[in-house]
Amino acid sequence: MPTRVYLMRHGEVQNGGEKRYNGHIDVDITRKGEEQMRSLAERLVGKPVAAVYSSDLIRSVKGARTIAGRLGISFTSLRELRERSVGKWEGLTAEEIKARFPDEYAKWRADLLNYRPPDGECLLDVHGRVLPVYRRLVADNRDREIALLLHGGVNRVILADTLGIEPLNLFRIDQAFGAMNIIDYYDDGMPVVKLLNG
Repeated sequence: MPTRVYLMRHGEVQNGGEKRYNGHIDVDITRKGEEQMRSLAERLVGKPVAAVYSSDLIRSVKGARTIAGRLGISFTSLRELRERSVGKWEGLTAEEIKARFPDEYAKWRADLLNYRPPDGECLLDVHGRVLPVYRRLVADNRDREIALLLHGGVNRVILADTLGIEPLNLFRIDQAFGAMNIIDYYDDGMPVVKLLNG
């Protein structure tokens, strides 16, 4: 029996249509986002989900609470599973960043992997923060099924690592609001992505 991970993204956020970089901003989800979370919960009914995890941001916590409540189990929120921090750029759109921080924006576009926005994280920082915690959760739940309600960027980091693709290519992986991914981990150490952005 493989260890199965249901890796999901939170529901639509209040400013989702504005394409803002929320990062660590604690933006809430919309009514549609709540419906997306109830839909994810229904998809997991009848599955032997042993544990539910989220980041500590409200958009992630609300989804985890909905899912865990529907399954009749508790959930655990972890700060390490937060979305990437973009520091002083949080809450801004790409156009606003470009206008207010033209030099920094140019450096970021030239090196998406290593560049840190002012007071923020680079992609490699997110790898170093998220992946050890994620791997520990998978190891601690060997031969069980777990659900993680996380963020678009965090999910991409996990999926890129699982698929063995270069971190910079994670931008080629779509993660819609309310998306579900399924990853199975076998004893031979070879993970298999069974569902992507479903």
